[in-house]
Amino acid sequence: MTLAVLLTALIPFYACKAQTTAAATPASAEVTTTLTPDIGGIKQVVEIKTDDANKPVLLFLSGGPGSSMIKGADAFTNLLKSRFTIVQWDQRDAGKTLKLNPSPTQPSVGQMEQDTYQVIQFLRKELKQDKIYLLGSSWGNVLGFDIVKRHPELLHAYFASNPVVSQLESEKELLQALKVHFKDNAVASQELNSISFPFASDESMFYLRKWLFYKDGKAFATSEGFKTGFLQWSKTWSPVWNEVMNIDLPKTLKSVDCPVYFFVGKNDIQTSTRITQAYFDTLKAPRKGLFFFEHSGHQIHQDEPVQFQEAIIKTLDATAKP
Repeated sequence: MTLAVLLTALIPFYACKAQTTAAATPASAEVTTTLTPDIGGIKQVVEIKTDDANKPVLLFLSGGPGSSMIKGADAFTNLLKSRFTIVQWDQRDAGKTLKLNPSPTQPSVGQMEQDTYQVIQFLRKELKQDKIYLLGSSWGNVLGFDIVKRHPELLHAYFASNPVVSQLESEKELLQALKVHFKDNAVASQELNSISFPFASDESMFYLRKWLFYKDGKAFATSEGFKTGFLQWSKTWSPVWNEVMNIDLPKTLKSVDCPVYFFVGKNDIQTSTRITQAYFDTLKAPRKGLFFFEHSGHQIHQDEPVQFQEAIIKTLDATAKP
């Protein structure tokens, strides 16, 4: 492809007042473009990396809520970029979008599901592609499975990484696992025994995450600074997470109309591996697959980035078949 052809393919980006981090470069070089389309009434940051805008789009839906996957994304997309146009999106009240403009309203699941749909429609128009690939990480699957349910015609396939499936059941399972693990720790036992569902307070949710993170080797989880930060996060996001606690996909989404692939960390206790596998077994789909990652917890893309990307690429030939 000549440079002229590449720039022609990227022209739609600039219609959205793009900020590009690449100047005139050889045609084979990667081009990174940051766009700020109006999504849900605010400017939201969408980053596109490609060396050929005709490659199929892979949009990542970050975990959290309130988190961003943009920083450090090269570590888990360096193989994928040979097959996809990589798109990262900082959701409402997260990352670069938050810095650009805070949400004028309290975020909700429904609002962010609509944001997701608008981002996909924006990408389809800008990149002139009828369908995209979509990947949800943890909380991102709340948004992703809504698209799978309501708009499967927009997707080549959906990738569900450590997904939220039946979150209340998963939280209860997590609490029991932590109680067993910390049975000889008086402070942990006292705090964990104070937790009930639904969460009575933000502090109750904090105790569950505090001891989960501490079990995972994050010593900072017992610091006052972490508690302060978590409770600040919860002012925005605990209402959203209380909505998430009502999600039960085995009851509300028993069949889908697009290929679906599940990626599960065998050591994940934040979103139950058992619950995810049981859901996969019963879910009806035109094509589906389940990939286990032996050395991963809740962040497969960080724990096993090469294997994570190889699993995605492995699905492409199967998805392309009639």
